[in-house]
Amino acid sequence: MAIVLKIGSNVATDERGELREDVLASITDQAAALHKGGNDVVLVTSGAISRGINLLGLSGRPQAMDELQASSAVGQGQVYRRYDELFAAHGVKTAQILLTFGDMSARTNYVNARRTLKKLLEWHVVPVINENDTTATDEITFGDNDFLAAQVAILVRASRLVLASDIDSLYTADPNKDESATPVHRVDDFGEIAGLEIGDSATAIGSGGMRSKVVAAEMATAGGIPVVVCSGKKDGAIARAAAGDESEGTHFTPHDQPDNSFKLWLRYAKESCGTIVIDAGAERALTGQGTSLLPVGIVDVTGEFSAGDAVEIATDGGHVVAKGIVNYSSEELRQIKGMKLDAVQRLMPRATDEAVHRDHLVLT
Repeated sequence: MAIVLKIGSNVATDERGELREDVLASITDQAAALHKGGNDVVLVTSGAISRGINLLGLSGRPQAMDELQASSAVGQGQVYRRYDELFAAHGVKTAQILLTFGDMSARTNYVNARRTLKKLLEWHVVPVINENDTTATDEITFGDNDFLAAQVAILVRASRLVLASDIDSLYTADPNKDESATPVHRVDDFGEIAGLEIGDSATAIGSGGMRSKVVAAEMATAGGIPVVVCSGKKDGAIARAAAGDESEGTHFTPHDQPDNSFKLWLRYAKESCGTIVIDAGAERALTGQGTSLLPVGIVDVTGEFSAGDAVEIATDGGHVVAKGIVNYSSEELRQIKGMKLDAVQRLMPRATDEAVHRDHLVLT
């Protein structure tokens, strides 16, 4: 089983975009020790954009997507090269992998990425992964790689995901603004922290925040993977978090009955292209009986999509109850919505019975 370590921008680089050499050395020392101790290690790192900003002499983080992409192209090689050098000093081989949301949302690409990572781990190589910022767009970026790290953890069926941040744990409020804020050491149920004011603002360098880490933790724990948010700058914190030491950071308890990999991919990685609105009877059948969605239960269709795309399934009041792979295009569904199966067959003789089959559907 692998341990996935995610290193945030503000851990890998300082406010000027310079690499934190002492921090990176400590991280690789800890990761190499885990690796030599018999653990597979996958490192997901940020820092390419901030490093590129520094090398280019820009005054701050750009807003335009092409400038962010170009900054990443300049900084990415240096970030990876430094990790490679530091791991090489321990006799550990690394491999650079760049992924985008598109790689995760396309099932074939998703499976291919899993096979590649599996083979690298079999060869005892440490994959060093970053988002491919040079081809990503503003609609499909991961929050400072937190979501990417969660997807990678699910992909390799990790034994633990460690999100190393510039803050040592989740707090009851923003500790920079509220002196009464206290650390949350354990989260067994995400409902426990629903009322907390979890900040989602990013720093001048990073693009994440504690909110994206909580969402990433929710994703990974749904797959049965324990998650720890800890400091990436404190000496030994990553190693202690990876070992499950509950005195370090915030620990998120995994689900007892995790979803299978297909449903996790569908829920978190596959982009939705539209919405199917259903009636109350269809809602009861989906949520209470685990049935497929039939055309007769559909009252409206929004968006434009093709058969094989992912769609959200919502009530007439707008509450999303499920997500699934649809068997019809949006144009076809508009023709057959509300129809019983015999009427659908007369209109479309080769049509399937289900608008969304239960095997290709996940409740949200």
